[in-house]
Amino acid sequence: MVSMARPFLADPEFLRKTEEGRVDEINTCIGCNQACLDHTFKGITASCLVNPRSGYETLLKYTPTNDNLFSVLNILFHDVDVQRVAVVGSGPAGLSFSTTAALRGHEVTLFDQADVIGGQFNMAKIIPGKEEFHETLRYFEKQLKLKGVSVKLGRRVDAADLVTGAFDKVVIATGVVPRSLNIPGADHPKVLSYIDVLKNKVSVGKKVVIIGAGGIGFDVAEFLTHEGESASSSVDAFAREWGIDTNNSVRGGVAGIKPNIPPPAREVYLMQRKSTKHGKDLGKTTGWVHRLSLKHRDVKMIGGVTYDKVDDAGLHYTDQKGKRQVLDVENVVVCAGQVPLRELEKPLQERGITVFRIGGADEAGELDAKRAIDQGARLAATIETATPGDPLKAASTLSAKFIEFITGFQK
Repeated sequence: MVSMARPFLADPEFLRKTEEGRVDEINTCIGCNQACLDHTFKGITASCLVNPRSGYETLLKYTPTNDNLFSVLNILFHDVDVQRVAVVGSGPAGLSFSTTAALRGHEVTLFDQADVIGGQFNMAKIIPGKEEFHETLRYFEKQLKLKGVSVKLGRRVDAADLVTGAFDKVVIATGVVPRSLNIPGADHPKVLSYIDVLKNKVSVGKKVVIIGAGGIGFDVAEFLTHEGESASSSVDAFAREWGIDTNNSVRGGVAGIKPNIPPPAREVYLMQRKSTKHGKDLGKTTGWVHRLSLKHRDVKMIGGVTYDKVDDAGLHYTDQKGKRQVLDVENVVVCAGQVPLRELEKPLQERGITVFRIGGADEAGELDAKRAIDQGARLAATIETATPGDPLKAASTLSAKFIEFITGFQK
């Protein structure tokens, strides 16, 4: 039972499912720390990215549709409170809503133009160190089948399709699209988006600059500098990368042991407009790990810049001191934010359909699976009474407000 604290936040039925031979139904901890340890340091109730009900069991209730004040009417009038809901987009938000709403007894149809579920989670799972994200998609795929969600993949739906389907409500979970680079040369062949790199598998040169040093920029840097075995693929690989003596020949297993890291696959520059620390908004308990990992791979971090243009010579920029510079790179990978994808919302509203937004379609920001899964679950818990625009998040605790106040005061 050692080190099983976080896995029980992810799935409190872990042991029961194992005992009953239902291991494929276990909601696996992905080791992200975003909603458990990071919350603890912020004075927020410890929860779980893949299980937002953890820590909120008495507040976030998944009440069955036939277990409420309308139960008698349900019997007489054939489940009058059951909603026929269409969900567009099978990323974390769409999956969370679909499985939770179906668990409660609603009739859910999930549409996605891709041939597989997961949305942009399919890009996250190929980042070195994030291989366990595969398990989250495995869990959701199993839950879709168990809960009877009708899944329509490889199909792009429009407003007319959804109106014809006679759904009571539509949930838009279509995610985001990358924000374009707004400088001369943004359409130069050297310029790629993170989707080009991670999803479309476009060939990338050996000398690369990444624009944007948020979570996506860090992920792309990890992806481009790694070659071969990931450190999280085995105990031995992890020990080599982080300088751990598995033979216990030195005190503490780390004294005097140097990390054994292969040369980086590429020369990478990670740039941002802000002059603050790179990855400032990464998790408190994991941000230092990501920064150190990139440092081990000789990633050059440059901040406080202004991007001027891209041409055959590379990326032209003005540094923090006002000096113009040119980076002679083969590719410029843009990770400079996203914008919500909401093209279905207005035409559906014009046809009188009740429409909800969750995940990136609601708020782009950083790609935030924690917020997406949480929003999906909270909307699913109240879909029969919810109103578009209702807040879909847990109330801030007094301790969290106090820590936020102190932190702001210190700044």
